[in-house]
Amino acid sequence: MGSETPYFIGIDVGTGSARASLVAQNGEIKASSTKDTITWRDQHDHRIFEQSTNNIWEQICTAVKEVLKESNVPASAVKGLGFDATCSLAVSDFDANPITVTKGNDIGKNGDRNIILWADHRAEKEAELINSTESIVLNYVGGTMSLEMEVPKILWLKKHMDPALFARCQFFDLPDFFTYKATGDNTRSYCSTTCKCSFVPDKGWQPDFFERIGLGELIDDGNWRQMGTAKGRVQAAGSPVGKGLSRQAAEELGLVEGTAVGSGLIDAYAGWMGTVAARYTENGQLSTVLPSLDESRHRLAAVAGTSTCHIVQGREGVFVKGVWGPYKDAAFPGWWMNEGGQSSTGQLIDFIITTHTAYPELKERAKQEGKAIHIVLLDVLEKLRHENHVDTYTELTKHIHFYPDFHGNRSPIADPRMRGSIVGLELESSIADLARKYYLTLEAIALQTRHIVEALNTAGHDITSLYMSGGQAKNVVMMQLFADTCNIPVVLPKSHSEAVVLGAAMLGRIAAEGVKVGEDMWKIMVEMTPAGTLVAPNASSKVKKLLDAKYKIFRETIDIQKRWRQEIEEASE
Repeated sequence: MGSETPYFIGIDVGTGSARASLVAQNGEIKASSTKDTITWRDQHDHRIFEQSTNNIWEQICTAVKEVLKESNVPASAVKGLGFDATCSLAVSDFDANPITVTKGNDIGKNGDRNIILWADHRAEKEAELINSTESIVLNYVGGTMSLEMEVPKILWLKKHMDPALFARCQFFDLPDFFTYKATGDNTRSYCSTTCKCSFVPDKGWQPDFFERIGLGELIDDGNWRQMGTAKGRVQAAGSPVGKGLSRQAAEELGLVEGTAVGSGLIDAYAGWMGTVAARYTENGQLSTVLPSLDESRHRLAAVAGTSTCHIVQGREGVFVKGVWGPYKDAAFPGWWMNEGGQSSTGQLIDFIITTHTAYPELKERAKQEGKAIHIVLLDVLEKLRHENHVDTYTELTKHIHFYPDFHGNRSPIADPRMRGSIVGLELESSIADLARKYYLTLEAIALQTRHIVEALNTAGHDITSLYMSGGQAKNVVMMQLFADTCNIPVVLPKSHSEAVVLGAAMLGRIAAEGVKVGEDMWKIMVEMTPAGTLVAPNASSKVKKLLDAKYKIFRETIDIQKRWRQEIEEASE
């Protein structure tokens, strides 16, 4: 294949793996490779999740070489590449050597375990301190900063690290680390700095905030070297970083030195980029209208894997209590974005299934029947539906109420102390009980999605559709539940697993072509996004009433839990 045909590489760093995809100009994915990455846990502290930039980079390099080999595309034909990654904190010294973040004698010294993963909840006290400041910074995170963001984690590191070692640290949101690793150019993206690092839109860093929380040294006479933004070096998504790939990175990746590298995006925002410009098929017919940039205001992207992030764009900043943002320039210059989220969704589904006493029986049955465990659970539900003479699974579980915040609430309550609950339990531990709990988990995630959509629309957004990506998008029953519960259509991507990495590849094309204007970025998205499939709301009037009633109970559960917590705290004084 001749080098005159341009290709772009997207690199997606997820919670458990790194993926590279080689993408043509029309959005067709020519080759993909996914490599698992390492996550370290602490058996004595469930809050701890750590990773390694060295490990992830090695896997990225292997994946990129594999897609070039598989596709027979020469490295010279790759004109640009883009990175997305989880919103995790990476720490290195000023020579890009990783610095250990693990509590103990080695913290602050050079070592592989240099990432505090997004899911790490060690910085609860630091987040509480930050949330007591009433700083303008909090206005742009829904009024409450999450302990999953980077500044609470940096503050935790300062408290546990020798001051001399802390002073030699650079702090990165993970997408920015990899553009730095690829180019040697130490800039940051608007997406990472505004969304996760307390860079205030139109105002920049707030020195008084950092002084007040005990991180005044980061100011550095206005240079902010440890945050990487000296002299305002913050870039829009896809804008070219430095001079492209460095010689060392090009050799390690098997690409050409100087290949354009686009400023990165957090993975959820790459999922937004890779889905919301899609046309869709409904009842076998492809829509003929190309979506306009203005239409993006009505399309909420939901990137649903281990956790779920909800991204929507608007022309004006909309402040939503309990929802992060508004973030200016996070993806498109001059546009604003809000981000809602659920800290545990795919992870919660796995937890409910694998901790049930009937899980070994489920695994054995799935093995014998040659089916995925989710399909076996649906078979069980279908049998129960017939035996109980009901039309839907919602009717089958109508007297059981599940609240899903086993790992705290990200949106729209913004309270890491929220916990899960199930009301309506029986003395049953059969595979039938597991199937009911599985469906209830899906239903609870859908009800919480409705809560987030309502919060966004009440504050001023006008969301009329949900654009899915991630592993949950292949769960047909769950997607219909989303459409029925939220009463809006759900659009599924052509490939549930490739939307995010496609968004990353778009960043590479934006960089290679020097695109700077939102309208032109949107045209690239429309051209490169494959058509999706529309799932319309289809609940009967009976089921709609049940879902509405369950949603009312869902909201009451939140109030009851908060009241009970307060009563216990008062009794404990």
